[in-house]
Amino acid sequence: MPINMLLKCHNIEATKSFYKEVLGFAVRETAEGTCSVQKQDCNIIFTSEELWAGHPNCTGTLYLFIDDVDSYYGSIKHKAIILWPLQDMPNGTREFGVKDNDEYHLAFAQKT
Repeated sequence: MPINMLLKCHNIEATKSFYKEVLGFAVRETAEGTCSVQKQDCNIIFTSEELWAGHPNCTGTLYLFIDDVDSYYGSIKHKAIILWPLQDMPNGTREFGVKDNDEYHLAFAQKT
């Protein structure tokens, strides 16, 4: 079952640029001050609207399961802030982590 997240961002244009240019996501505007970013079956919605008080933050890591994580890592490792390099994890995934422009932590993973 897919899950869609709605996350607050500082600047919608900076977020669209980061996800398109750095991470290679498809980006589309969904409403004023809001956009949707997609990589394979993974979809995140961002808004710069003041729906919640405070700065954007998340105390966890968003896991996005994709095909061919090795190739994807190779295509972005020199453009993104890497939190942990591509590696096999004890839980049966091959994954790496990045920090986005609003400091959200994203893990890109593939089941091994």
